[in-house]
Amino acid sequence: MKKQLTPAEQLAKAQVPKEEQPYQLPKGWQWVRLGGLTQIIGGGTPSSKNDAYYEGGTIPWIRPADLSGYQDKYIERGERSITELGLAKSSARLLPADTVLLSTRAPIGYVAIAANEVTTNQGFKSFLPSSLYGPSYLYWYLKGNKDMLERHASGTTFLELSAKRASEIMMPLPPMEEQQRIVQRIESLFAKLDAAEVRLNAVAATFAPRKAVLLRSAIHGKLTTLQDVCKSIFDGDHMPPPKVEEGVPFLVIANVHTGKLDFSQTRYVPQSYYDKISTTRKPEKGDVLYTLVGSYGIPVLVDTDQAFCFQRHMGLLKPDHSKVETKYLWYALQLQNVFQQATAIAKGTAQLTVPIKGFRQLHIPLPPLPEQRAIVAQLDRLLAREHQAAVAVTRARTELRRLRAAILARAFRGEL
Repeated sequence: MKKQLTPAEQLAKAQVPKEEQPYQLPKGWQWVRLGGLTQIIGGGTPSSKNDAYYEGGTIPWIRPADLSGYQDKYIERGERSITELGLAKSSARLLPADTVLLSTRAPIGYVAIAANEVTTNQGFKSFLPSSLYGPSYLYWYLKGNKDMLERHASGTTFLELSAKRASEIMMPLPPMEEQQRIVQRIESLFAKLDAAEVRLNAVAATFAPRKAVLLRSAIHGKLTTLQDVCKSIFDGDHMPPPKVEEGVPFLVIANVHTGKLDFSQTRYVPQSYYDKISTTRKPEKGDVLYTLVGSYGIPVLVDTDQAFCFQRHMGLLKPDHSKVETKYLWYALQLQNVFQQATAIAKGTAQLTVPIKGFRQLHIPLPPLPEQRAIVAQLDRLLAREHQAAVAVTRARTELRRLRAAILARAFRGEL
């Protein structure tokens, strides 16, 4: 029978030789390898072909997907549970409360602490409780070192952190009392950052409604169909385009989903293919694109002279400038009422599609051209302020992420 090590013997076994230590630690701290501190347990999946392994099961069974977007430190259960038979007939293990769960593939780096007995699938390596570290201390250390975890991983199809490599992970280990102080300090600072993020989210949530109000208040006039104010409205070429490494950019909805043209990641078609496209389907500066399928309802200003073509899931509006200003048309297409009209005629189940014929008959308010120009100038001014506020919120969110990373980095150097 293998002799069980005392905590002191475990600690001695886990110590990292001085020449391998990444940086110097405060007095009383030690560099250790996780595999020397505790058992690291894998998980398993009962066969999905046997309903008896799942139906009526009460044993919590956690998968990495259960931690996607999960914000709490402790977890009680995942979406699914397994039965005693499922546990017995698989490599899943029953893990005690306070076990630290780490997803080690698809993706690497989700972390939670078991609030009660749980099991996991094979996407986890789980660290059993130990008298040498607090579960919250290990939780925060792993949360702050996702990049390090990925460096320890290997694989071709996807990265995976093996039990052996997980056992080799080094961690700074202070005395238990200091661990508890560090955890309290981290969570106190993070609580303040969380409160700041709630306030930022509240501000950000006002942008879209406020923009809708600004558009609705500014835009007015006699209702006119899109067909009546455009020279032509056509969707993209219906034939599958040939692909080449270089040529004319071919835009899909992913290239315009932000409301702006994005040529950074695009497919290309031969110049010969582009040359054969009719002029009504060739975007020019001053035209407007409008998404018609799936993420429909996004108007995009064509503000470039660069030649490009686009998939049939978008419509191209060529304004009649004797009737409508391009930018006024672009703003009018952002009206909530226009989106509601598009929704009313959309068809399909898997993906809603706004038919091009029906799209041509949608109505927008149309004042005289001088009023259109005044409305555009007013909206440009007001929405520029909104944009500045949105940029400020984005920068503040980035700063919060930087502060979180900095707090965790300092915590495990003994600098908190």
